[in-house]
Amino acid sequence: MSEQTGPEQRIVVGVDGSPASVDALRWAVGQARMQGAVVEALIAWQHPVATGWTVPIEAYEDLPGLARKVLDDSVREVTGSGAPVGIRTRVQEGGAAACLLEAAHGAELLVVGSRGHEGFAGALLGSVGQHCVQHAPCPVIVVRHRND
Repeated sequence: MSEQTGPEQRIVVGVDGSPASVDALRWAVGQARMQGAVVEALIAWQHPVATGWTVPIEAYEDLPGLARKVLDDSVREVTGSGAPVGIRTRVQEGGAAACLLEAAHGAELLVVGSRGHEGFAGALLGSVGQHCVQHAPCPVIVVRHRND
């Protein structure tokens, strides 16, 4: 008979394929290994909205598929052929900050990169990271990319 050790520990990490998010995933995997937690790697997507011009919707038909590829490639880059911890991947429609905050409920940690693809050069913290730091229901770790 196995002993129940309590609820599963989760570390949620935001991934967008940027170097900072890959570093955040790498950090989360290392931390999960030390504390016996599972990593939940999440990528969010949404249809672009622009005023004044229109892009045919067909151009964005497979945004979930593209997001899945970015997420899978990032996980493969960090773990190689075998993951040292349990990693669950999740592709979710919506804004990145809102999706991450929702996923962080009940998590031990939320991990984000210092800047994603939308970051301004020289910015120390992107808007998604800033929003998560201010509103997360758990501690937030911001991982800075080595070249920042």
